[in-house]
Amino acid sequence: MTATHSGETSSPPSAGKPGKVFLVGAGPGDPGLVTLRGVECLRRADLVLYDYLVNPRIVRHAERAEKICLGRHGQGRIMPQEEVNAAMIAAARAGKAVVRLKGGDPAVFARGAEEAGALAEAKIKFEIVPGVTAALAAASYAGIPVTCRGIASAVALVTAHEEGEKDEPAVDFAALAAFPGTLVMYMGVTTAESWTRALIAAGKPAKTPAAIIRRCSWPDQLTIRCTLGRVADELRRRHLRPPVIVVVGDVVPLGETLDWFSRRPLFGRRVLVTRAAGQADILCDKLEDAGATVLAQPAIEIGPPDDFSPVDRAIGRLDQYQAVVFSSANGVRFFLERLSAMGRDVRALGRAQLAAIGPATGEELERYHLRVDVPLPDEFRAEALADRLIASLAQGGTKMRVLLIRASRGREVLAERLRAAGHDVEQVVAYSSRDVANADAEIRAALAAGKIDWITVTSSAIARSLAGMLGDELGRAKLASISPITSAELRALGHVPAVEAVAYTTDGLIEAICSTDRADGAT
Repeated sequence: MTATHSGETSSPPSAGKPGKVFLVGAGPGDPGLVTLRGVECLRRADLVLYDYLVNPRIVRHAERAEKICLGRHGQGRIMPQEEVNAAMIAAARAGKAVVRLKGGDPAVFARGAEEAGALAEAKIKFEIVPGVTAALAAASYAGIPVTCRGIASAVALVTAHEEGEKDEPAVDFAALAAFPGTLVMYMGVTTAESWTRALIAAGKPAKTPAAIIRRCSWPDQLTIRCTLGRVADELRRRHLRPPVIVVVGDVVPLGETLDWFSRRPLFGRRVLVTRAAGQADILCDKLEDAGATVLAQPAIEIGPPDDFSPVDRAIGRLDQYQAVVFSSANGVRFFLERLSAMGRDVRALGRAQLAAIGPATGEELERYHLRVDVPLPDEFRAEALADRLIASLAQGGTKMRVLLIRASRGREVLAERLRAAGHDVEQVVAYSSRDVANADAEIRAALAAGKIDWITVTSSAIARSLAGMLGDELGRAKLASISPITSAELRALGHVPAVEAVAYTTDGLIEAICSTDRADGAT
């Protein structure tokens, strides 16, 4: 059993007031499949007890809770069911909101009835929040409709693993063999030899189509299409371990046409995202939508500046600037949050023209209900923004005072060009950018083993940090560069990018990776 705690302390439970337990289904793996009600329960939780099969990104919704993993098979102690029940009851009696987070649906082969029964006996208030059960998710994510007009009008969910103390199997294999629809077998890896043999002996044809689906809805989902008579051999030959669902029936061949999940452009690719923690979520989500397995290794750390006084002085005289220029989305966040911390709001920007280096920075301004006055450049780089800004400021015909919001390090091109055009430029560091010295051991191991296909490089600073962090190992994966400037930095460091984005955005970066993979596949 392992426990992890968030940095924020949960609010104290009400003294003397009994708590409540929520038995929440987390779904089969994809974090987008948890219900809205499940997320609501996690956000109000004081304690979360979760299964190891639950995606960690779902657990993150419980920002203020204590989080306890109940253990993983083959990796240390697994908390017995009696202890789980006792922990829920004790926490609820202490006035806590408890979430028992379970893979799939709590009421489908998940011992939810046992846990709800223990809570009811202890007179603890509880609520059952359904989840997407693995059987339905596995079939859908393999393109297999468990029911289909003219092929299967019924579906049976069957546990292929019986409790050891039972004298006789509870499963009626004769009835299942004659069942007029689709069979979905849970927990059938170690017992595959016996249950497949029993079905065939009871009259189910050995040639009945079957699909073995492992880790459904995860980026590394594996689908093996075979026949009922081959299921045990395939599991044994491939050394497959749980979680595995087996679908048996005449609907299985439909998956060859309706499979959508494995046909996504980056399915089967492993991509390392190197943006700073807290800045990488959008890129990670988009890559996962494209089918990639995403790993994260921040190359830089973003934080407040060492000294806020220059920013504070600039905020104090915002009415004296004719233009305020933001060189990154981080600059927008840190500057405007500091503005708020000083008791002011966006009205302090007055009549100053606002400019942003690219669409991501412009979108961040829009989150604060601000719009850029200077049109975004066609190329999202300092030189292009300088040209646009100079043209815009020239309309006034006089020397202008410009405030440039920037990071602790970066290129000086924008300030130099504006000064060369005769404008008075003041730069303030709104946030710091520092290199991460050491890569995670698991990331290094995956890179050394050739298990990373792509590494995204989204700035010159990240390029330099990666070169220092990984050295020659950086060449073990293909590098995807977001812009010509980033590519030039990589080449200067001795690393040639495999692809460069045409549009210098995260969407452009992903499209460049997909295009290269499509071309490689065609050859």
